[in-house]
Amino acid sequence: MTKKVIFTNVKEEEMKKINNTILVAGLLLFVSGLKAQSIQEGKNDLDAGRVKNAISNFDKMIAVNPNDIEAIYWLGQAYLDNDEIAGSRIKKTKELYEKGLQTSANAPLLLAGLGHIELLENKTNDARQHFETALSMTRTKKGEDQNIVLAVARANVDAKSGDFNYAIDKLKAGIDNKGDKNPELFLQLGNAYRKAKPGEGGGDAFENYKKALAINPAYSLANLRLAKLFESQKNWDLVLQYLNDAVEKEPRFSEGYYELFYYYFFRAKFPEAEEQLKKYIDSKLPVTDIQDQYLYAQLCWAKKDFDCAIAKAESVVTAMGDLTKPKVYRLLADAYYQKGDYNNAKKYSDVFFAKKNPDDVILPDFENRALIMAKLGSDPESVYETYLSGAALDTTVAAKIDYLKKGSAYFKDNKQRDKEAKIIEKIIALKPAPSINDYFDLTIAYYFSGNYDDARATAIFMTQKYPDEVYGYDWAYNSAVAIVTDTTRKVSQDTLGFPAASKLYEFAIRDTAKFKKQYVNAVKFLAAYYINEAKDKEKSLEFFRKWLEADAANATTIQGYIDQIEKMPSSPSPKGAGTKAPSSSNGKIP
Repeated sequence: MTKKVIFTNVKEEEMKKINNTILVAGLLLFVSGLKAQSIQEGKNDLDAGRVKNAISNFDKMIAVNPNDIEAIYWLGQAYLDNDEIAGSRIKKTKELYEKGLQTSANAPLLLAGLGHIELLENKTNDARQHFETALSMTRTKKGEDQNIVLAVARANVDAKSGDFNYAIDKLKAGIDNKGDKNPELFLQLGNAYRKAKPGEGGGDAFENYKKALAINPAYSLANLRLAKLFESQKNWDLVLQYLNDAVEKEPRFSEGYYELFYYYFFRAKFPEAEEQLKKYIDSKLPVTDIQDQYLYAQLCWAKKDFDCAIAKAESVVTAMGDLTKPKVYRLLADAYYQKGDYNNAKKYSDVFFAKKNPDDVILPDFENRALIMAKLGSDPESVYETYLSGAALDTTVAAKIDYLKKGSAYFKDNKQRDKEAKIIEKIIALKPAPSINDYFDLTIAYYFSGNYDDARATAIFMTQKYPDEVYGYDWAYNSAVAIVTDTTRKVSQDTLGFPAASKLYEFAIRDTAKFKKQYVNAVKFLAAYYINEAKDKEKSLEFFRKWLEADAANATTIQGYIDQIEKMPSSPSPKGAGTKAPSSSNGKIP
């Protein structure tokens, strides 16, 4: 029998109070449920890459309750994920968290958020203090609060100056403390392993992403992280598989379509790229973003439809005005350059460099600017300085070397060999172990710029460092000959020419067939030296005969010199005496 609850002897006013209490309690539960739902919706938007949707969601929550700590925290995280210059994102989020802490002092979640900002500002000690404070404030006998652990881990994984191992320790403790049903803990642990152990951490990351999916098979963000993991390993089949899994599970997973757009974009599969771009834009509706036209501009640029690229990019400039991101100007500068409109290319390059954030500049920005300047007739020194400015960027040594090689190729192609030599000097200075090719390129650049002294010095260095290679001997000889034949220098053959030719000869006789060119040059020089300078008939004939034997194509000419020399007196005259050497058209044996 069902028991009935009977209110007896309850006055009407008391009954009203009871009813109001029940109503208020129910309303609070309802509102609390709505808030949790809204927070989760915002987080879902953020995970899916619908950042503006997330910002709109959290903004609405804060408008209803300005002291909503969770909404404030997640709004800041959305700001950090927004497509803006890093400096402005950090500033905006910091102001938001500091304002929240003014009205809700010592809110643990906001303290963790402020620590996140401090890591991005490289204030590691201040950040750690805020993390520990936030964790200690929410710590119970059962352990640390999972939401605070996640905030601390997210901050350390996101920032370059973050302590990845610290994040790993906190996340593992959180999982041990009844967090084994929370997929986000495993996702962040996978992220932390990837950051802590680039390359070797891939296995641990994979394992934790898979655990996140085992808990929540519909967790598309875990699929995305798996795709990015295999992207770093260049396993493109698995990249595509996991990206497709992500959008199949969540048809509005914007970030998945965004990655698929670039997957096809970089493979020049433009119809497929455009299809994914349309899905990306549709997945964010009803929110629209003029910045998506920049993606279309990139697509047009890749297809070499520069008019389309310019039209799309300029529509962004028109809509955004001073808020236009520098990358739009970068694209416009290059598109106009590709069209041959160098004035507009320079105009937008100037704007890009005026508005750029140091963290957002890449080496091709300087290369493009140098090429634009060259097309507009800028002096070589300015072009050279532009190339050099790019080399000062904080990037890898390999990237700098590749970039500088493009600069040296430019100056070589434009016959500005002195600038080419300076660029190669920088390349050699950057390399931990320069090769013989580097020194050879430097020697040639010096030589053809007319800097024969440095060409000779570098060639001699090659003979010392690579004594079994012909290149140093060959170009030490060529440079020495150039110096001694320069009438303004008045350098004697004995000082440079003869020693260089002798060393080249000594090297070339190792294999006169392989080094025929060098051998002929050496014996030809020595034959002429001994008759013209040393006045030594017998040594001269010795080398003329070696020349004759090696150079059949010029046998008649060489034999003519031999015949003239043989008619000379047998005894050589002292150097500078009156015996006259047989002459060619310039008065000397060549």
